[in-house]
Amino acid sequence: MALAIFDLDNTLLDGDSDHAWGEFVSEQGIVDGDDFQRQNDLFYQQYQQGQLDIDAYLHFALAPLKDQDPDVLKAWHQQFMATKIAPMLQAKAEQLVNKHRAQGDYLLIMTSTNSFVTAPIAQLLGVDEILASDGEIVNGRYTGAPCGIPCFQEGKVIRLNQWLENNEHNLEGAYFYSDSHNDLPLLKIVDNPVAVDPDETLEAFARDKGWPILSLR
Repeated sequence: MALAIFDLDNTLLDGDSDHAWGEFVSEQGIVDGDDFQRQNDLFYQQYQQGQLDIDAYLHFALAPLKDQDPDVLKAWHQQFMATKIAPMLQAKAEQLVNKHRAQGDYLLIMTSTNSFVTAPIAQLLGVDEILASDGEIVNGRYTGAPCGIPCFQEGKVIRLNQWLENNEHNLEGAYFYSDSHNDLPLLKIVDNPVAVDPDETLEAFARDKGWPILSLR
């Protein structure tokens, strides 16, 4: 059994769930739509450029969840899944996940997007576990603040090593699939790095290193 690790946004999904959640709460009037959408777009551009302040972004992204009733959040997320996530699902991504499942590999999603947004998506995709950036919960409600180490850039390596300390798995023969140069710290330490529909920076790096380049679209 090997670890098969997958990035989520623009890898298994044909789109970015984090950015889509920002669009959703704007469209639904949950936040000040125009201002929130402009800021959402700016953060996404910074992410693509490798210049994202992850702590600032997580405070922004988690703010709409603050003090909300869990039943309200559940209803929002169900609508979000139907309108935003369903169109992002990819048949080839499902086939890739199923291939690793058939091999007996352990299926792990690692994403910088917060766990409120991504945990139901991971469940839908049928993976074994997900490591994501986390929002603070006090007395059953989100505070709007992040907690723990964000699952982003070098943080993905730290979070994975922490997870490995508490599990029977190791990195021998491990795969990691990602579209983003932000994931180079983790791609560099696995035996089988794979660039999936990569951005320009990752594509150039992958070609230089002779890594496989895969399209799921």
